[in-house]
Amino acid sequence: MNADKRECTLTPDSEYVELAVEVFAMLADATRVRLILALRNGELPVNALAEKAGKSAAAVSQHLAKMRLARMVTTRQEGTKVYYRLQDGHAWELVADAIHQAEHTLGTAPHHRLHQHQGTAAAGQ
Repeated sequence: MNADKRECTLTPDSEYVELAVEVFAMLADATRVRLILALRNGELPVNALAEKAGKSAAAVSQHLAKMRLARMVTTRQEGTKVYYRLQDGHAWELVADAIHQAEHTLGTAPHHRLHQHQGTAAAGQ
């Protein structure tokens, strides 16, 4: 298939810029970020996710439905329980990078990460 051979373009004129903005909009919610953090080590049912996110099961279910439509999470049913897991590692990587950016913004980034990123930024200049 040709779709498998296409290269990902990281240029300002990429056809994926608008879709990337939709991904960021989906992640622009503290509950959804908490859900991604909770799911990073594997699948969990709604009640466990609600407890970890500090929200009601009904509210978490609504967030998970949106995340499922966005293909960030997937489900598996076992009896009457539905288990959620991350679709792939991309949402987790975005959240981890955002957390690291927040650490840098507050000046609380671990020493080694701060120097690693400063070196990367300097190399790109």
